[in-house]
Amino acid sequence: MPTKHSGAGSTILIIEDEAPIRALLREVLEQAGYHVVEASDGRVGLELYRKAPTDLVITDIAMPDLNGLHATQEIAREFLGAKVIAMSGAPGKQYLCDVAKLLGAHRTLQKPFYREELLEAVRQELLR
Repeated sequence: MPTKHSGAGSTILIIEDEAPIRALLREVLEQAGYHVVEASDGRVGLELYRKAPTDLVITDIAMPDLNGLHATQEIAREFLGAKVIAMSGAPGKQYLCDVAKLLGAHRTLQKPFYREELLEAVRQELLR
């Protein structure tokens, strides 16, 4: 089970199929003092989380193979209390963020977002 951390030192799983975005998220989060684990799709992310649950999951919604909605649903179903932030960059598809919340994400971010917006969402979610 994930440990309850309120900030730096917490471990965050990033599930994002676009390598440049994954790298940027990693850089921002590591600079803020977080430990980061990466997955290139929902299937890999789900496997990693099942092996070693992290304090927080940040997942893209639209991904090939196993999308972020399905990964969020599975994590929330299997791990009560799991903390998930879902991100979407799909223009005109705000409803995907609403669906992610219904499936277990407590917070969503619409891409593109500011660094401060990401870090504040992470801090708030880890305090929850």
